[in-house]
Amino acid sequence: MASLIALSQTQLLYIKPRIVSPPNQSRSFFLPTGLPAEVRGLRATMPRKTVIVSAATAETPKKKGESKGFVEEMRFVAMRLHTRDQAREGEKEVKQPEEKAVTKWDPTVEGYLKFLVDSKVVYDTLEDIVQEAPHPSYAEFRNTGLERSESLKEDLEWFKENGHTIPEPSSPGVTYAQYLKELSVKDPQAFICHFYNIYFAHSAGGRMIGKKVAEKLLDNKSLKFYKWDGDLPKLLQNVRDKLNKVAEDWSREEKDHCLEETEKSFKLSGEILRLILS
Repeated sequence: MASLIALSQTQLLYIKPRIVSPPNQSRSFFLPTGLPAEVRGLRATMPRKTVIVSAATAETPKKKGESKGFVEEMRFVAMRLHTRDQAREGEKEVKQPEEKAVTKWDPTVEGYLKFLVDSKVVYDTLEDIVQEAPHPSYAEFRNTGLERSESLKEDLEWFKENGHTIPEPSSPGVTYAQYLKELSVKDPQAFICHFYNIYFAHSAGGRMIGKKVAEKLLDNKSLKFYKWDGDLPKLLQNVRDKLNKVAEDWSREEKDHCLEETEKSFKLSGEILRLILS
């Protein structure tokens, strides 16, 4: 699932954009009439359009990563939500106890099973939404190779065969799944934000957490949840390209709205991830 700040999971985040003030000579965008050039501090021969172009440049600075595609913008925003201890680009200040880094890593099998069950609820929901495609752009993300639902089903079956009781889905997973269903219909930009963060965070920090759990609880057994058919970097790049393609049709306001949903994505994913330590 998406990364948990308290567990230092790598969650594809991004650096806060920094707007540089325009140079002094461009601050006056239009030249008032009836004043001598000496008063205006400009030569009387300066073309008016030169000043206007400079003003347009100052008013529309590019977002961090914008020149590389919208996915890079999403990555910068995500990195910004880490603390400085978790990532060099991190800017988040720790304000709540649950945001502090975990000093004692003590997962339980029961907690891990809760995490896997709730994760499956979320992935089932995501993959059903993409198949149904209430917005046509979602169809771009069918059969990407990143799907996790079937892998989770097989992993939970393995636990059951080895004598473990599989719990029912709990509030964190059910709540997130319902939220995704609502977003998918009424707010496609916000939905895409969650889609991106869930799949990409699992492919990065999620794998690191899976490795730690396997070492601690499963005698280093690697679950299928952390395995992909095909070359993972290529699968991820393919989805990046699709995300960039979809975002090409969005306005700047729609893109910003998508980026603003990142913190909500982290919060809901983090609640599921914390189940590992329950």
